[in-house]
Amino acid sequence: MSILNDCIKKLQTILPDDRLLLNAPMSEQTTFKIGGPADCLVFPASVSEVKAILNTIKAYNVPYTIIGNGSNILVLDKGIRGIVIKFAEQMSYINDNNDSIIAGCGALLADLSHFAADKSLTGLEFAVGIPGSIGGAVYMNAGAYNGDIKTVVKSVTAVSAAGDIIKYSDDKLDFGYRQSIFQHNANTICEIELTLHKGAKSDILAIMDDLTKRRESKQPLEMPSAGSTFKRPPGYYAGTLIEQTGLKGLSVGDAQVSTKHAGFVVNTGHATAQNVLDLIHKVQEKVYEKHGVKLYPEVRLIGEK
Repeated sequence: MSILNDCIKKLQTILPDDRLLLNAPMSEQTTFKIGGPADCLVFPASVSEVKAILNTIKAYNVPYTIIGNGSNILVLDKGIRGIVIKFAEQMSYINDNNDSIIAGCGALLADLSHFAADKSLTGLEFAVGIPGSIGGAVYMNAGAYNGDIKTVVKSVTAVSAAGDIIKYSDDKLDFGYRQSIFQHNANTICEIELTLHKGAKSDILAIMDDLTKRRESKQPLEMPSAGSTFKRPPGYYAGTLIEQTGLKGLSVGDAQVSTKHAGFVVNTGHATAQNVLDLIHKVQEKVYEKHGVKLYPEVRLIGEK
């Protein structure tokens, strides 16, 4: 712990007090509203601060975790050891360059979609309702409604664990279903360039409006969740399999299979991460018993049980 404390003291010389929090409840940083405390939560506001933080972490050899908007993660009940990095508002910039958009990793997908629409740029309509940041979306190749982020990413600028700046072209990102190269290395996504195409603004807005209405009518947006709980199994829809198994409304503690959309586990009050894990396990067991199909979580587990 003394090494961690020394690391934190050094970080306190880099960041102001309002961007370095100790014993920070992660339930306040995630859309699930679940999770134990982080030893130290930092909010870098620039690439230079990211580099300084990573260099400090490396010098003291302490563990660290990077989160995006906290929308596709489940932080476990004992919290997260070491340093947690969540990007400050200053890393949420969005700029246009002809048919391209340059965005900081913290920019929200909904904001990007609306920015693109305002510039009559098509290609990001599918992302209008995804509750995450572009950095997190690139990390997991987020997608919805037959679109995913890999189709619009031109390049990604990242910082390595050693503090070096690396620029990836789209063909070096190893995108797959809910996968990217960043799940297999220690590099931190900082900036993304997106390539879009000119379109009719009225058509773009109509598509976004339709997708928003479909999402609002079918998904439990009014409840805390981490979005879709399970990856889509080949040839099936996870939510359909779960509903056909009769599991809508199944609960463990305050974790519940949504009665609105069976593909979502929601927090109906004060659910713990263990409640969610136990419910996920029950759903996996029962779906496999009935359909012979294995479901795998899409939500990313972070921290200690």
